[in-house]
Order: sequence, then structure tokens, then C-alpha cells
Amino acid sequence: MIRLFAAVPIPEDIREQLSLLCSGLPGARWSPPENFHVTLRFAGELDETQAEDFHHCLSHVEAEPFVLRIRGCGTFGTSRRPHTLWAGVELSDPLIRLQSRVETAALKAGLPPDPRNYCPHVTLARLSRETSIGRLADLIAGNNLLDLRFTASSFCLFVSHLGSGEPIYEALAVYPLGHPSAILPAATDL
Repeated sequence: MIRLFAAVPIPEDIREQLSLLCSGLPGARWSPPENFHVTLRFAGELDETQAEDFHHCLSHVEAEPFVLRIRGCGTFGTSRRPHTLWAGVELSDPLIRLQSRVETAALKAGLPPDPRNYCPHVTLARLSRETSIGRLADLIAGNNLLDLRFTASSFCLFVSHLGSGEPIYEALAVYPLGHPSAILPAATDL
């Protein structure tokens, strides 16, 4: 079994800028900058055949490059018990189209429909019960003018390697936007 997800990778210069937010909050388990991405579809644990099918269906997704905008910060969870700190991603028409096409590819590959509403974001940290709500609110307020942009020119199929620490994400395949026939294999083949 292999744990997969499709996502837009974040360029290094944007990862560096986002990493500047990742400090000064006790109880936060910060995501390493190399793990920053914008998920399009979490596939979960798949066997080899399902993984190949998912890869094959993703290779036929057609979309044009577009500007992806990261704006502000927020949390998932409740106001009393937030569990994730994120940087927001503006929900643009091109992003919605790409995510919808990736979801369609997942369904064609035999995956069940994603039951959650799509909420694009970049996960910055997982929060513990020890995280100060006041300091968290200050961090969010202090970064409400965060506004980063980059051109999304591809999306990737990532494998998530789980261990005792932070997961390690590895790109298995790169799918260029605007060039559906050019699929670049990543470090390893599926």
C-alpha cells in the first residue's frame, strides 16, 4: 500500500517566505518548508494497481497554468481547540477547474468521491493543546496582510512516507499544465 495525494508544489522562494511565519508559537509542530503544497485530492492508501490507475488518469488532466495566490492565515478546528494553522489559498476559477478535473480523474481511477468541501490551503503547523490561543490569534492577526503569488505551471502526484517524525513527501510524477502530453517522471517510477 502506498499513501498518495495530488497537489500543486510551492516554489522554493514562496516556501522560504512562508517559513518565516513558522516560529514563536509554543505547542506548534511546524511543517518543514519542503512539505509545503496545495492539495488538490488526497487519495489515501492505495495498492499498486489503484496507484497506477490514479497516475494514468491524472496524466490526462488538461488545464492551463494560472496564478495561485496565498493570502492570510487561519486555523482548522474550533476557536477553543484549533488543531491546524494554515496559510490561505484564494479560490480562483482556474484552481477550481483544476481541482475538479483532478477529482474526476480520481473517480475514473475508482476512488470514492471526496466527502469534504474543497478548502485550499498550505499547512504551516499542527497545534497541540498547549498552544496559546492568544499567541495564535496574534500570529494570525500579524499576518493577515500576507499576500504571495506564483504561477502554478504543474501539479504532482506525491507519496507520503509516514514515520515517527514529520511525514516526508516525495513527488512520484509531475504533470505540466498547458502540455498534457508531457509527463515528467519524478525521482522514482510508480
